[in-house]
Amino acid sequence: MGLYTVGYGFLLSFAQWNGFAPHWDWVGLQNYKDLLWQNPAYAPRLHHAAMHTLYVMIAVPLLTVLVSFPLAVLLNSAKRMQGVLRSVYFVPYVTSGIAVFFAWQYILQPDGAVNTVLGSLGLGSLSQPQGWLGNPHTALPTMIVVTVWGAVPVAMLLYLTGLQGIDRSVLEASQLDGAGWWRTNVSVVWPLVRPITSIVVLLNLRDSLQGFQTFLVMTNGGPGDHTNVLGLEAYRLAFLKDLAPTLGLASALGWLLFAAALVIALINLRVMRSKT
Repeated sequence: MGLYTVGYGFLLSFAQWNGFAPHWDWVGLQNYKDLLWQNPAYAPRLHHAAMHTLYVMIAVPLLTVLVSFPLAVLLNSAKRMQGVLRSVYFVPYVTSGIAVFFAWQYILQPDGAVNTVLGSLGLGSLSQPQGWLGNPHTALPTMIVVTVWGAVPVAMLLYLTGLQGIDRSVLEASQLDGAGWWRTNVSVVWPLVRPITSIVVLLNLRDSLQGFQTFLVMTNGGPGDHTNVLGLEAYRLAFLKDLAPTLGLASALGWLLFAAALVIALINLRVMRSKT
């Protein structure tokens, strides 16, 4: 089933089809040309979506590492209720995604919790009258924050697993040499969990490149196209063009995303090998 699906999608990327016509119209590489530069209706949208995706691919892995590693260090040093705290931190991952996304929508509305809290703290100038998802300048950064919130639990548990596998004698030796808590974590612990960091970065790069569910439910690419990403654009080409023959374009975009993900994986593999 998997091989048939992959092969079918690959062949479809060289054709025009609306999903109902009895035959495909073969166009060769035209779908790829239209997406990348030739078609004025599709190429500019793809370029904008690619820029938004690039921002997400840079910000989400970076912020996920910056948040999850300190949380894992703090959780690993907890003497009591470590299991309870670990479960609490993991709640965002196991909660139903659709329900969480709608909850975030409610929180980020013009009369939502975020604006209300800012007003009560005397920071009303920072509130967004249009809502955090309605303002073109805050919509994409807000979506990045929501994405990071959902990615931190898995990354934190990966780091926690790595921290618990570190030989205690190494940490004791650093403390005997006069290294404090900060120096130990920066100079000793952080290099030891570098392989886990590579895994966390790779997973988040993949999700940022191909994922679109959060954007579909919360903004559908709006306002305007300010949160449109490549995964969402592929979904639109496949399912939201009525009977237009754009399934081939959607398949071609899917294979472009696959090629980008493969290049990222190969780069990550080479980087890991060079450091070992």
